[in-house]
Order: sequence, then C-alpha cells, then structure tokens
Amino acid sequence: MFGDMKIVTGSSNPDIARAICDHLGCQLTPTLTTTFSDGELRVEISDNVRGDDVFVVQSVCPPAINHNLVQLCLMLDALKRASAGRITAVIPYYGYARQDRKVNPRAPISAKLVADFISVAGAERVVTIDLHAGQIQGFFDCPVDNIFAAPVMLEPLRRFGNDNIVIVSPDAGGVERALAYAKRLNASLAIVDKRRDRPNQATAMHVIGDVAGCVAIIVDDMIDTAGTLCAGAEVLLKSGVSSIIACSTHAVLSGPAVDRINATEALTQVIVTDTIPLGDKLTRCPKLRVISVAGLLGKTIHNIHTGSSVSVLFV
Repeated sequence: MFGDMKIVTGSSNPDIARAICDHLGCQLTPTLTTTFSDGELRVEISDNVRGDDVFVVQSVCPPAINHNLVQLCLMLDALKRASAGRITAVIPYYGYARQDRKVNPRAPISAKLVADFISVAGAERVVTIDLHAGQIQGFFDCPVDNIFAAPVMLEPLRRFGNDNIVIVSPDAGGVERALAYAKRLNASLAIVDKRRDRPNQATAMHVIGDVAGCVAIIVDDMIDTAGTLCAGAEVLLKSGVSSIIACSTHAVLSGPAVDRINATEALTQVIVTDTIPLGDKLTRCPKLRVISVAGLLGKTIHNIHTGSSVSVLFV
C-alpha cells in the first residue's frame, strides 16, 4: 500500500489541477516552479512525499509546449529522488501526439521520444485524455489510462435530441470516434472527405452521407489551426444542414484558429474541454463553450489511488 494521495502541478494548467483537488476534497502539494535568468527551469517539491501516492498534473500544451514538457520531467525526477511511493503523470493534453510514426525519411517519431522522456524521468503510470493516436499507449512500458472525454462532452449534445442530428467526422481518421458518439446519441453518421496537401493545411472536398436538413455535430479530438474544422463546416453548409456545432476535446487554437472560427458563419458553437488553458481566447471567440474534465480526472485519480477499476470510466 502507498501512503497519502498528493496532487502536484506545474505551470501549464494549474486551474484544472485546483479543480481536481476541489473534486477530491484535498489541497495541492506546494511546489516551487520558477525560471533562472538564463532560462533554465527550477523545480522543488515543498512538502514531504516519502512513500506517498503522488499525481503530477501537467499538460504538455502550447503556448510553451517544450517548457511544459521539461517542467513535467523535472517534477517527476524530483519526486523520484524524494522517494515517493508511486508517481503518476496526469497529462490532460499529450503534446507531440500527432508525430506518432515516420511519414518521411530521416524523421523522428517524436511521440515515442516524449514517452521515453516521461518514463525515464520517473513516471510509473500515465493518465491522459483522448490521445490523438491510441497506439501511443504502446510507447510506454508502464500502464497508460487513455480516458475518453465523451461522458462530459455528450451532456451538452443531448439537448439537441436525436431525431434530427448527424454526427460528422471531419476526416477518415476520426470515423471511429464519431461512430462512438453517434451510437450513444442514436444518431446517423457522415464523413467529410478531406485532402491534406501539407501540415496545418487541409482542403475539404465533399460529404459522404445524408445530412440535408440535419443539425450537424462535428466531432474531433483537437482543433489546432481550425482549417479542417472551418473547411468541413463550409462543405456541410453547402450540403444543406440546418446548423453546425463542433465539439473537440483539445482546444489547441494556434495561429489563425480564433479568427477562422469567428469568420465562419456556418459554425454556431464550438464545445471544448479545459485540458488546455484558453486565456483571452474565450473573450476573443464568443462561440467557444468550455466543459471541464476535472471531475473525470478526479474520479480516475481516486480509483487509481484506492485500487478500484478505472475501466468503468471508459465509455
């Protein structure tokens, strides 16, 4: 048995860590995270963790994705050297997940390298949400719990009923995810045929499936530059849908994403989670609606700590 449950967080997304603590009824373990004048990071755990069951909450997310990754590894190493009983890395958004294979000669498999960093630093278990590619779980030699955000994302979608909605995958790679939503909402399924010429640039071609007169719900795991989302919305509008809502777990929203969403009249609402802090993007983009996954992560942490089943959360 391990000792007390303790929650540690870095600077990438402290709000979700505090919300997890509120759900669990505990306090954050004090942690010093600063930067030296030359840019080096300094981390120090300010409480005794010997023998304890420690959960490190840190998204590897923008805008300082590399900073957040190094800070996560330093916290893991500090806990390992402080003789923590068990160390679990809770990574709501796993950066570099899209680089999960070699697509060109002489290219790295970055998602695997990041997994090695985290493992060597001291993580004995990993919890994450909606990995871009499920096979990344195999990059780790420790248990990985890839929790699905569907339980919280489905709640606001159910108010649209199920008589006149269609779940839309923005590309062929997201069909499995969209199908899971369609089954739970008892809705039909459609696919946008997407052709990508280069990274972060996509051209939507046409819609596969009957969408005329329906409320279209575009389901994806992340929105980065919003090119895929907005192109898909425009094609759906031309196909005769009555309205379009998008839902995505990870709101990366880099580059022109906010401007594109605001400029796309076809989109009425974009539902995202708080795995990545949005900052001023919430005020700049009134279409955004944020659903918290803190309760879901809190349940996962509680079940891991108590030795209960985590599979009950995989719906």
